[in-house]
Amino acid sequence: MTIRPIVRYPDHRLALPARPVTAFDDSLRHLANDLLETMRAAPGIGITAPHIGVPLRVVVLELDAKDGARTYVNPEITWASPEMILHREGSVSMPGVNDEVQRHARVRISYQDVEGDRRTEESDGLRAVCHQHEIDQLDGVFWIQRLSRLKRERLVKRFEKMSRNS
Repeated sequence: MTIRPIVRYPDHRLALPARPVTAFDDSLRHLANDLLETMRAAPGIGITAPHIGVPLRVVVLELDAKDGARTYVNPEITWASPEMILHREGSVSMPGVNDEVQRHARVRISYQDVEGDRRTEESDGLRAVCHQHEIDQLDGVFWIQRLSRLKRERLVKRFEKMSRNS
């Protein structure tokens, strides 16, 4: 397992839709392991392959030690509740800034595991927020695009200032 460099905002690769995974082999398992190590080192609770410059539809989430890490390959939202929630979000590609984003309270996703087996999962709360956040990233939608223009501009300025000072 390797900790890989994380692509930083505003890198254009974060705005590109990721390609579906077609090969379920050792290189995919290595990528999933590298994503997990990179996410833990960041630190974060979710990461996608595009966050490390690999344009494939792979997500790793680790919301708590009890549940452990989960890898989602080619995930898609198949249903979303009409109820909405606000949740504070950020990104390993834009460390140090976060804001509240409105998301669906519950979602159902379909995905494949690293062996290629099809699965579905329903989630609510933080896991539902993470599913939506990371699938957005796979679609080339960076989380700040879900904010008002004013909030987005303020966050970008704050991030640029923090980046200059570090």
